[in-house]
Amino acid sequence: MYAKGKSAVNSYMVVYSRKNRNGVNRLGYTVSTKLGHAVVRNRVRRRLREIVRLNSVQLKQGLDIVIVARSRCVGASYAAMNAAFLSACEKLGLLAEKEKE
Repeated sequence: MYAKGKSAVNSYMVVYSRKNRNGVNRLGYTVSTKLGHAVVRNRVRRRLREIVRLNSVQLKQGLDIVIVARSRCVGASYAAMNAAFLSACEKLGLLAEKEKE
């Protein structure tokens, strides 16, 4: 059976994760129509995709991750969203340990 999922919440997003059997990460993004029109939602979705792309080397492998955008994402700076994503991943233990030199 699959492992039970976990979630982390902050003011910008909710991150759900659970292990999968594929050995690679699968990602899903949810941006509700409550956040605005298509242009606004797509901008938020593009930012989330870019944040995950740039931080993917830090993430453990073999996870299903779903990111649900909250209303604060609409006017948020990129740096704030990035920090929120990394803190949520840290809460869930999704970040791989860095090798010490």
